[in-house]
Amino acid sequence: MHVEVAFTRCSRRADPEVYVEELQSEFEFQLPRGFVDSAGTLHRAGKMRLATARDEVLPLHDDRVRDNPAYFTVVLLARVIISLGSLQDDDVRPQVIESLYASDLSFLQDLYRQINSIGNPLADVECPACHERFAVDLANGSAP
Repeated sequence: MHVEVAFTRCSRRADPEVYVEELQSEFEFQLPRGFVDSAGTLHRAGKMRLATARDEVLPLHDDRVRDNPAYFTVVLLARVIISLGSLQDDDVRPQVIESLYASDLSFLQDLYRQINSIGNPLADVECPACHERFAVDLANGSAP
C-alpha cells in the first residue's frame, strides 16, 4: 500500500504542551477499482472503523466461516466498513465484499491490518518548506 503524505506548510506545533492526542476511530479510503452495484453505480470512497474484539470473535460463529475459514475476512470487513459510496452501515454486507475485485479486497485487508495494529507505523519525512525532519503516523497522517 502506498501512502502519500503532503505538507503545504510546516505543520509542527510550537507549544507541545497544547497538543492533545485524540483517538482516531474512523479512516477514509478510496478503493483502487471500486464496487459496481446492480444499478451500475460505482462505489469507491469509503470509511472503515477500528475493529473491536467482538468484530473479530463473532465471525467465528458464522456458518460460512466454519465451512470455509477464508470467509472470515469477508465477514470481518463487512462489519468494520461503515460506508462505501452511497452504501451505509448495514448495506455493506458480506455479499458486497464478495463482489469486490481482488485488488480492492487486498487493499482493504492491508488497510485493516494497518489501522488495527498495535502502534501505528511511522515514516520519517521532511517538510518541503523548511526542510525539518519529523515522524508522521501513516494511519492518520499526523505528527505523533
